[in-house]
Amino acid sequence: MRYERSDLMLGTVREGLAALVDGRHGDPFSILGRHQYGELIVVRALLPGALGVSVIEADTGKVLGELEPIHEGGIFAGGINSTAPYLFRIQWPDAVQETEDPYSFPPLLGDLDLHLIGQGTHYDLGRTLGSIPMDIDGVEGVRFAVWAPNARRVSVVGDFNSWDGRRHPMRLRPQAGVWELFLPRLTHGERYKFEIIDANGNLLAQKADPVARASEAAPSTASIVASSKPFRWNDEDWMRARRENRGEDGAISVYEVHLGSWVRIAEEGNRALDWVELSQRLVPYVQSLGFTHIEMLPIMEHPFGGSWGYQPLGLFAPTGRHGTPEDFAYFIDRCHQAGIGVILDWVPAHFPTDVWGLAKFDGTALYEHADPREGFHKDWNTLIYNLGRNEVKGFLIASALEWLEHFHVDALRVDAVASMLYRDYSRNEGEWVPNKYGGRENLESVEFFKHLNSIIHERCPHAFTVAEESTAWPGVTRKPEDGGLGFDFKWNMGWMHDTLHYISDDPVYRKYHHGGLTFGMVYAYSERFMLPISHDEVVHGKGSLFGKMPGDHWQKMANLRAYYGFMWGHPGKKLLFMGSEIAQETEWNHDGSVVWDLLDSPPHAGMQRLIRDLNVLYAREPALQFSDLHHEGFEWAVADDAENSVYGMLRTSEDRSSHMLIMSNMTPVPRHGYRVGVPKEGRWEVVFNSDAEIYGGSNFGLMDVWAQPGSAHGKEFSISVMLPPLSTVFLKWKQ
Repeated sequence: MRYERSDLMLGTVREGLAALVDGRHGDPFSILGRHQYGELIVVRALLPGALGVSVIEADTGKVLGELEPIHEGGIFAGGINSTAPYLFRIQWPDAVQETEDPYSFPPLLGDLDLHLIGQGTHYDLGRTLGSIPMDIDGVEGVRFAVWAPNARRVSVVGDFNSWDGRRHPMRLRPQAGVWELFLPRLTHGERYKFEIIDANGNLLAQKADPVARASEAAPSTASIVASSKPFRWNDEDWMRARRENRGEDGAISVYEVHLGSWVRIAEEGNRALDWVELSQRLVPYVQSLGFTHIEMLPIMEHPFGGSWGYQPLGLFAPTGRHGTPEDFAYFIDRCHQAGIGVILDWVPAHFPTDVWGLAKFDGTALYEHADPREGFHKDWNTLIYNLGRNEVKGFLIASALEWLEHFHVDALRVDAVASMLYRDYSRNEGEWVPNKYGGRENLESVEFFKHLNSIIHERCPHAFTVAEESTAWPGVTRKPEDGGLGFDFKWNMGWMHDTLHYISDDPVYRKYHHGGLTFGMVYAYSERFMLPISHDEVVHGKGSLFGKMPGDHWQKMANLRAYYGFMWGHPGKKLLFMGSEIAQETEWNHDGSVVWDLLDSPPHAGMQRLIRDLNVLYAREPALQFSDLHHEGFEWAVADDAENSVYGMLRTSEDRSSHMLIMSNMTPVPRHGYRVGVPKEGRWEVVFNSDAEIYGGSNFGLMDVWAQPGSAHGKEFSISVMLPPLSTVFLKWKQ
């Protein structure tokens, strides 16, 4: 069959040229690239603004043909007599460029990848979708891929094509609704977005990549091609140890931190520290205080700093506010080398409505529910993920695994779990949609959490997950196979509210609210709990922990020291927000910094030392660890002395060889000769006293005591102790 010159130039694509130039053609590969017509070969290119285009043989540089303009919108075409790999030599107004033709490359994503994406079970999306630097047949470049099943056309845009959506329209892989394109000679560091035309022909705002592994720092919004070069880790010892022992029965003491306001450099425009500086200052600080873990408020890329990261859009990208992904990996590496685990706050509940983000990503409610009764959070003006969609569930689980597997993170704290579990969360009658059984439970979220935790524990058996769940939903930390959600720990919000309410009361009234400190033990072993004194308790007008305490300055400090002693003596893993360890007097300001100048004051320096000593004691004593999760190791020594506001807790190790008595006197009245029943005869040594002078206390005379036969509190032996005012003391049985 013979082709006339007009057919050679246009072939059967004449009708599609205008659509291609206008950016409305959904199948650019049917026009662009190399096509064979019988014995003749035609090459077409879309290069708006080019003055001329030559086709040259890739290996030899031999000119194979010249392309002629066939459409004023920048389409060039011409015939060649070669099937060898080729390049374009493009004459631009101010330069000559040689590059491979993006439309000469075959489909790149495999059928298995596409099947798993559609099924919602592709858990390595960070290395499949998004932008991946790679080598295709010896050609270096970047493969772009994005899920947008309802789009008419998707293009990748960036500095490399002057953000012109006509230049690089992508290929649709219809079986998964994924668009892909390989752009040769690009490398990591390139800025990019996706330009999308929806099914109705509307041009959307350019979209950031949902699976970008790097992003510009706010207020800029472009995605960045991240390097695929593996980070050189130096945490082998840590990784080996955590594989051998998850350490859940040991001490877990967490320092919660908002990285942007831990320290700011006033001399440099009040800027926050970068990842390298944080590794040099935050890591040794946390290590010196004996915390076992750092928990960071969300560091996933987020547009609004005032959300503290809880409204993220880049679930695969560490925020550019502190540096590159490689710098973030370096920070994690330094934490592990210092013996500190890393917990990240992670938000699968909702996302902001910014037009360049996930909202109506391809012109439809793709990631979110279409019905605002299911898809819109009135409290936060955010959109809710549609967990009934396989691809969305897969996207979120892949994000979780990105942090755990590729960044060696040790745990995820899942934010706003309660808002996901209830369809009527913060909604009035008529503002929510019941489940298929007519109930308020969000069945899709329940299955999502079960699946999420099962996958994490299967692929990352060393990792643990923590739920911020503020209701009495049953089985949050029960295994999925036993009907639970599968989390390892749950924040004990009830304990936090009750104890803070109690300690905020004037001591004269505390006897009327004695159960504020005892009630938590009624349900302490119904879940695996972490005791959180978090950022939420020191912001939005709630004041600092110091500010919640009654009395003058000395009494405030004494109350807080006694409270911390009670907290570290109480069963449950510990969490404390930054600044609380030095008794910061003002509430947290995310645009400010911890008031480190307070450490010039001995009482505040003493509070910091108290936290360090409590952490050291917790890590050293098996009796303070076993009953965190096992009821056999705990009993009340004194639970009913409301008149004196005295409490006593007995903690015991698993093998019963270690015993610790924790006594709290929550009034400013010293208690002389206070008799307490104990399980062992012999010496009970004072190993911690919150009233000690080194912490800023009164150093009330307290010494070791000897248990003698004599019944008290149902025990065969008893001791007589002096309890300092507003204090918590720890006494350890010595054999």
